[in-house]
Amino acid sequence: MKRPGFAVCIALIASVVAFQAAWAMRVSPMVSELTTTGAGSVARIEVGNIGSAALPFETRITSVEFDANGDMVEKPADENFLVFPPQGVVPVAGRQMVRVQWVGEPNIDVSKAYYLWVRQLPVSTDNKPSESGGALAVSVLYTMKALIVVAPPGAQPDIKVVSATPAMVSPPAPEIDPSLTNGVAPVAPPAEPGLEVTITNAGKRYALMSGATWVITATDKAGQPVNRTLSGQNVSELIGIGYVAPAGGTRTFKLPTGVELDPAKPITVRFAR
Repeated sequence: MKRPGFAVCIALIASVVAFQAAWAMRVSPMVSELTTTGAGSVARIEVGNIGSAALPFETRITSVEFDANGDMVEKPADENFLVFPPQGVVPVAGRQMVRVQWVGEPNIDVSKAYYLWVRQLPVSTDNKPSESGGALAVSVLYTMKALIVVAPPGAQPDIKVVSATPAMVSPPAPEIDPSLTNGVAPVAPPAEPGLEVTITNAGKRYALMSGATWVITATDKAGQPVNRTLSGQNVSELIGIGYVAPAGGTRTFKLPTGVELDPAKPITVRFAR
């Protein structure tokens, strides 16, 4: 995928022989930063309907944290925000502005991350006769998640590379809403030569690693130098937005390199703007 990272579009096709999507959704912006008070405590998220039918939707808020294995954990957090409207219907080619206001603790020490979920609500579809005379029902639902970060004034990230290790890595699989797949995880793509980079953030503000250019220097197993420069767009396609939590947050990112790297030779990873 162009990886859905912290911002994810999910589609479920419930029963289909052949179909054309009757609905499509656009959410913008995908990342918003809020303060805890004042005018900056409000985000305005636009939900656009670029499909061919009216788009009913609902919203919810979850907090974003990472466990010791680096896996993302989401918990309900609607009480920290005032969202208006919480539900709506967007007409064809129309737009709906959703106002998201922080109403949580006014004096937080470090930044906190949340997802605004915008979920298409199911609607009845016309049953179309198939060639065999039966009826074909198609249900396509979309969910998009926009990252909302609340940060205290003056907070800054402090990023350091903990380790960079050659490894076989799998390209990211699509993130599917478990409620739409009965908890069945998507199949991971085949592994390929790559690099595992562990990063920690000692600052009080989150970091988005897709906002930096990654410069990787290493040596392959044939003894040839390997130099990779990944733009923010390249990084976004590989790891998503690359959110790293503040106050000691640690993430391990997996990047394909195209060649096997020699673990006995120095490997450096640095970040540039």
